[in-house]
Amino acid sequence: MSEFEVSVHTSPGPTCGTFSRLWLSLIGSQGETPPLSVNEGERRLLPGSVCPVRVRVNGPLGRLVLVRLRLEARPGFPALDWHCSRVEVRGLADGQEGAESQTQVFLCDRWLQTADEDVDLRTGKLCLLQDETEEKLQQHRLRQLQRQQQLIRWRNAIDGALQCVDLNSVSELEPNLRYTRKSPTADTTYLKGFSSRAEAWTSFSELETVFSHSGHQNSIARFVQAHWKDDWYFGHQCLNGCNPLMLRQIHLVPPNLSVTTDLLRPFLPEGSSLQLELQSGRIYLLDYEVLDGIPANVVNGKQTYLSAPLCLLHLNQQDQLVPIAIQLQQNPGPQNPVFLPSDAASDWLLAKIWVRGADSQCHQLVSHYLKSHLMGELCCVATLRQLPQVHPLHQLLMPHVKTLLQINLQARGSLLAAGGVFDQAMGSGLKTIPVLLSRASARITYRSLCVPDDLKDRGLDNLPQSYYAQDALRIWEVLHSFVVSWLQLYYSKDDDVQLDSELQGWITDINTHGFTHNSGFPQSFNTRAEVSKFVTMIIFSCSALHAAINFSQLDFALWMPNCPMAMLRPPPQVKGSVTEDDILTFLPDVSSTCRILMSLTMLSQPAVDFVPLCCYKEAIFADGAHRRLVEEVQAQLAAISEDIAERNSQLEMPYPYLCPTHIENSVAI
Repeated sequence: MSEFEVSVHTSPGPTCGTFSRLWLSLIGSQGETPPLSVNEGERRLLPGSVCPVRVRVNGPLGRLVLVRLRLEARPGFPALDWHCSRVEVRGLADGQEGAESQTQVFLCDRWLQTADEDVDLRTGKLCLLQDETEEKLQQHRLRQLQRQQQLIRWRNAIDGALQCVDLNSVSELEPNLRYTRKSPTADTTYLKGFSSRAEAWTSFSELETVFSHSGHQNSIARFVQAHWKDDWYFGHQCLNGCNPLMLRQIHLVPPNLSVTTDLLRPFLPEGSSLQLELQSGRIYLLDYEVLDGIPANVVNGKQTYLSAPLCLLHLNQQDQLVPIAIQLQQNPGPQNPVFLPSDAASDWLLAKIWVRGADSQCHQLVSHYLKSHLMGELCCVATLRQLPQVHPLHQLLMPHVKTLLQINLQARGSLLAAGGVFDQAMGSGLKTIPVLLSRASARITYRSLCVPDDLKDRGLDNLPQSYYAQDALRIWEVLHSFVVSWLQLYYSKDDDVQLDSELQGWITDINTHGFTHNSGFPQSFNTRAEVSKFVTMIIFSCSALHAAINFSQLDFALWMPNCPMAMLRPPPQVKGSVTEDDILTFLPDVSSTCRILMSLTMLSQPAVDFVPLCCYKEAIFADGAHRRLVEEVQAQLAAISEDIAERNSQLEMPYPYLCPTHIENSVAI
């Protein structure tokens, strides 16, 4: 007969304890012990407590491989969830205290429920399936995935778009995929009193009065309001605004953009031509073709309008990116004029506003929701279904993606639902959303989500004034180095990647429920380099990209004409038909303006308890090799933060959004 001393550790949080009875069994390579009740008599599962129990083994047990836990509700007591930190097991030779074997630690670090039935814990060592030598541990991996695939299923919510989790509300999420967020109080004092005023703004002066109260503490918003009409600032926002993902360098003018060298010659350097500027890489394009023909929303009983502009920009001799031609619809023709900087000031300003309005739709639904929120949810669901908890990539990825399920369910139940802000205030309403998401999903390429490839393809990798590009590249490189080092701990050669059937099942699940075969996404993994790049893309999309896209949006939208979320009149079909006073009749009305700004105010608040990039609370990151890698990446990110702070101190218009100290480790809002 042998004996074990078992210590059950309850996590220290104030609600981590439970009244329920805990049953424990030890599972060995040759046998297992019958369930033993842990918390009897004076032994209780209190927050932060350690509950000791002796386990006697009468038959052969072999090598200890698992600890099995099961919660059972006590009659008359509420069945509270229990958060277990770990279970420690120490063997006692011949039942004597003096001759002790080494303590084995079985990490848990999760909530358990009475509905879970049996929960098996294994030691904290991560490993690949092909390195699993114990048959019972192989079976444990398989059982865990089978259970996860029953609980976490796919839903095809929108034909052609990335699929999402098949749940209807946060209440259906198991507790380990929920989180609480301590948000500061959002100050909407000067906005919320306008909710019933569904009429146009009477003047720009009236808009300025509201802005002076709602935006007076926001230095970036004040800068935007001062310069929003300037051509150089229009181009600056394409690089460093809340949506830096649309601009691209071109060497050929799109055939459906009706411009000629003669038309554009006044806006190019003396002695140059459109062809020469194209060849030298100084011509850029904004193309909102994805919006072409999409149905627009009805807001406060008024029809809104969407356009799909083409905007040509030139990198001038002062290294300013300035717009030189705007066509408001995709198909050229006499009722679709090309607006130029030499046109009447009101015509040119309105054309730029139409571009900013189209950009607002693509920012919210494509750059923000699709490329960060839905992309992260896709990878989260696949990770839960295909990678067991002991897989090294499960542990690396989950801190970056697990919050996506809750926040996306909340978004689909409120912001994107009937009665939500998209339904009641945005040009992209409930009929727009599925069409736009389907189109945009079909247009996503793998290269567009990988920062070095994306910036090179769009010709932004060497622009000195593109601060988003500079910061994104540095953060990508640091994250990539971290991921490479993590993978090297477990994949010693490329053959290990090819043999990892769980990893191959994971990328297959992502492709099956996410992307078309011509999108460039890897269909399988053959090398460590391929895996490293893909995992870096996920982490970046769910942390740095979201920081750049989400936490900037209020700054650029507080002055509403800079980012109009709806347009109340159709695009002009002739020049010279509007005055500056007429421009107000195109812009969102008072109530929808203020409703959107209140929503953005709440969405742009960093949490009080937010977790910075590559800071991990999970116990697995505290062991030797993992801890060294985390310390190294944190030091590199801290150096980037210092450099960005120094650069921003020299800039009239700083770019703070990719400072690592401000980047949240996951999408949690």
